[in-house]
Amino acid sequence: MLEIGASIPDLILPDQQNQPRPLRQLLGAQGAIFYFYPKDNTPGCTVEANDFQALQSDFATLGYTVIGLSKDSVASHDKFCQKFGLTFTLLSDTNTEACVASDGM
Repeated sequence: MLEIGASIPDLILPDQQNQPRPLRQLLGAQGAIFYFYPKDNTPGCTVEANDFQALQSDFATLGYTVIGLSKDSVASHDKFCQKFGLTFTLLSDTNTEACVASDGM
């Protein structure tokens, strides 16, 4: 697990719109809240995503961006965002690069 304040891996992952996103370029003024979750559209992960959506403006006020990561595909992330009105970035880590680098899932 990455500790608070740790450097993030220098990786590029596709977002829900299939745009390549370098992790380091996603940081807000103070950093980012990277959260790993197992699967789109599952009850627990949906609650978690909706909670991050509800708190997104609070995090932004503090200078942080919210980024969700899972092993799901870009298409799955896109549907998940559309279904629940998620406006923060979801990254597709199908090769588990970020998960392994951070000792995530």
